[in-house]
Amino acid sequence: MRNHDLIEYLFMVIERGGSDLHISANSPPMGRINGVLEPVADEVLDVSDLRELIFGVLKENQRAELEQKWELDFAIQVENLGRFRGNACYVLGRIEASFRYIPATISTLRDLGHGPTVEGFTQLKDGMILVTGTSNCGKTTTLASLTQHIARSRQTNIVSIEDPIEYLFSHERSLVRQRQVGADTHTFAAAIKSALRQDADVIVVSELRDLETMRTALTAAETGHLVISTLHTHDAPSTVLRILDAFPEEQQDFVASQLASSLKGVICQSLIVRHDQPGRVMASEVMVCNQGIASCIRSRRLSQLGNLIQIGGNDGMHTIDDSLAHLANYGFISLDEALNRARDPEFVQLGHQKFLREKSGKR
Repeated sequence: MRNHDLIEYLFMVIERGGSDLHISANSPPMGRINGVLEPVADEVLDVSDLRELIFGVLKENQRAELEQKWELDFAIQVENLGRFRGNACYVLGRIEASFRYIPATISTLRDLGHGPTVEGFTQLKDGMILVTGTSNCGKTTTLASLTQHIARSRQTNIVSIEDPIEYLFSHERSLVRQRQVGADTHTFAAAIKSALRQDADVIVVSELRDLETMRTALTAAETGHLVISTLHTHDAPSTVLRILDAFPEEQQDFVASQLASSLKGVICQSLIVRHDQPGRVMASEVMVCNQGIASCIRSRRLSQLGNLIQIGGNDGMHTIDDSLAHLANYGFISLDEALNRARDPEFVQLGHQKFLREKSGKR
């Protein structure tokens, strides 16, 4: 028997430092706490519980859309708690849902663990910046932090296109317009085209999820706008490959040239359970599109990108292995975790051994 409502379940997750609530049939409500799913209450939810919980936070038009399309992205605001991004869908003919917590305060890039190179991206006037990673790795938070940093530090017209709207931006020194797909515009691509006629300096796109969105975003980046968006890819080289592979083969040479001239940087990140204290810490790979990288993209020699990132320290680049080695060396994550996630485990292992020798020599 259910003894709590949805708001109480959300409070339970946040009180334990969690990021997500999942409600499914014949299961207790589950929270993602420091990256791990755990029950937040003993009661088991049935089909009628789920329908009551989910429909209770949806507007009438949202309920109709869910029943018609069988899935729905939405956002809710909970008094004294904050905003949540929701996704409801049908599973074996019954409605289930997940909710992601969106903090009211947008963290700074430095607080998230990003360095000067990423902060420097916010000063660009045009081109494309991509934030990538797997699900639940903090891409949206980094995207929001980049956007708010620009709004705080520059006088710009920012158009943000989202599905749904998650973080709420303050104008600061800029003008920030947030448009929601499905409520304020029909598609990402249509909103990007519209932004080109709205005197936009910066266009933020919550995700490059289809070919037409990629095409219009590249055009915007080529025509004097700074475009910032996200992709679900695990490292910088695979990000470039993902965009090229989205286009028909006969268009890929042209797109490679387009991408080589417009891509300014890629931030690929993941969140790892900390070894030193409860919580998670970010590991990242940062690629800056210098002349050598642009040449490799243009000629589609993508296998060379990893090596160019590794030797690109003077341009502010670092590989995921550099980041993992740093986190392991200073005890933020375990060495085993770093080795499991490394592209080149031997590089991380040797770097850790060198760090320990140097540390021992200083004593």
